[in-house]
Amino acid sequence: MSRFHWHGVQYFGSIPKTMKRWAVLTVLLYGLALVLLTVPVVMAAFGNWGINKDSNTGLSDAIKIYSVWGYWLWLAIMMAGQALLLLLPINLAERRLPARRPLKTPVIVSAFLLANFCFAGIFSILCAIFTDKAFEYYDLFAIFFARTNQNGQASGNYSGWGALWTMILTVLIFWVFWGVVFNRFAKTDDPGSLVKRLMHWLLRGSILELLVAVPSHVVARRRDDCCAPAGTFWGIATGISVMLLCFGPGVFFLFVERFQRLQPKVQDGGGNSAPSGAKSV
Repeated sequence: MSRFHWHGVQYFGSIPKTMKRWAVLTVLLYGLALVLLTVPVVMAAFGNWGINKDSNTGLSDAIKIYSVWGYWLWLAIMMAGQALLLLLPINLAERRLPARRPLKTPVIVSAFLLANFCFAGIFSILCAIFTDKAFEYYDLFAIFFARTNQNGQASGNYSGWGALWTMILTVLIFWVFWGVVFNRFAKTDDPGSLVKRLMHWLLRGSILELLVAVPSHVVARRRDDCCAPAGTFWGIATGISVMLLCFGPGVFFLFVERFQRLQPKVQDGGGNSAPSGAKSV
């Protein structure tokens, strides 16, 4: 009996390490899902249905996206976000949550993702309304520091860098705003409820953003636009990526629940049951 109890203690000591392995598996599954969905989504967004035939994309063109370094940078950022959002569920599964400091990480990551929703939705609408000129109209530097020629008209010195910095500034502003909002949640909610609330906000935000980006992309593709479909496609890619990311904590808790069901019954009295919020995430 004592020997069985000793093996049970050893098994209990391996739980934290096993939980981390489940988290790594969840992140890898998420990354694999994004890689597999990339070509179908690109084909659906830029296939042979737009007015501008020069912008239509074939299968060979879609596969070339895997050779672009920016694609792998985006994939790394999304997988890092998934990993950071799993830090709190790991602590909940291990019954290890000191003070409120671990709650800051999911708050910061969730605020960043929701800030991208806000930017992508706004920019998709601008692309649908102003076509390719949306990139110029979104350039605050060109608006406030535009030079005029002798006839009093604005000079056409558009380089694109002003729009890029305006995009970054927009994301930062929304990031701070949602960070303040989610920080209030972290002060009032228990950790399990916080995970559930953040995932619900991100899931609803991704659906709402897709409801804006998809029609905007259809409008842009039905015209003879060059760059506007790229702006609306970014909204579609953001919405799909974060929508899948929201299921990460839920998948992780399924792994945890399955693992705990397989534990020896000698541990039942040790308080190692799944967290109350695990099934609701």
